Amino acid sequence: MPRGNELVVTGNELDVERVAAVFRHLHDVLRQSGAVSSQDVRYAVRMVKEGEGAGPNGAGDDALLITSRGRAVRPKTLGQRTYVEAVKDHGIVFGIGPAGTGKTYLAVAMAIAAYRSRSVERIMLTRPAVEAGERLGFLPGDLQEKVNPYLRPLYDALYDFLGAETVEKYMSRWIIEIAPLAYMRGRTLDESFVILDEAQNTTSEQMKMFLTRLGLGSRAVVTGDITQVDLPRGTRSGLDEVREVLHGVPGIAFIYLTERDVVRHELVSQVIKAYERFEHERAAAQNALPEGAPRAGGA
Repeated sequence: MPRGNELVVTGNELDVERVAAVFRHLHDVLRQSGAVSSQDVRYAVRMVKEGEGAGPNGAGDDALLITSRGRAVRPKTLGQRTYVEAVKDHGIVFGIGPAGTGKTYLAVAMAIAAYRSRSVERIMLTRPAVEAGERLGFLPGDLQEKVNPYLRPLYDALYDFLGAETVEKYMSRWIIEIAPLAYMRGRTLDESFVILDEAQNTTSEQMKMFLTRLGLGSRAVVTGDITQVDLPRGTRSGLDEVREVLHGVPGIAFIYLTERDVVRHELVSQVIKAYERFEHERAAAQNALPEGAPRAGGA
């Protein structure tokens, strides 16, 4: 109960400590950003529950970086913390999970932090332009105009962290490069932080090509959602295959995020869970059909 400027919490010792952990985290958020949102409160409560009383501060007190607007960027869930720690400790990390879990956003933040700390000399961002079938030469305009629609999410993250003016300056000096995956062939990237986004839309050959571009002093983060593959029917995703190919290889980590790590609108996680239930029920119904019976999507 509130007493003036104090809040007194009563109950058993564990519950009181959990409430205290929530308020400590919210105080840190307030100190860093100047405001606390309802979403911040939900994150804090979830972190305490998942941390079994350890409190949300265990999910990343240290900010990865401070944005151009003075906002601290840090992992907000235990899954995100695991992801961030993996990127720090491994040369290649695969971040796999649904939309809204911060896979790309945190990877870009860590790339900028690595450049600022002089761990790398440049940042390379790429993703497959599946909608254009990587046949970008048939599109009007120069290279930048051709690929901008497919690379827009990467620009958005960079602008949020650095501001448009700094991004343009870094790009003009080739400190930051954004290009479609097709333009990676034949290159060797030294002293670089390389991010492959939307990797579920790579073929096996493209994934192998990308991973063999890494040069001395470089690291890579590969992000994707294996439930959202846009490749032609019958083409196996390179992201799906690489889980088998590189499983257990030292220096490589696979991190799986779930709807519990979604940091967008609170309804996004509900949408993801609803689709998962739907797909599971549909698959079960298909498996229950007698042999020879027509199946969904069949002729």
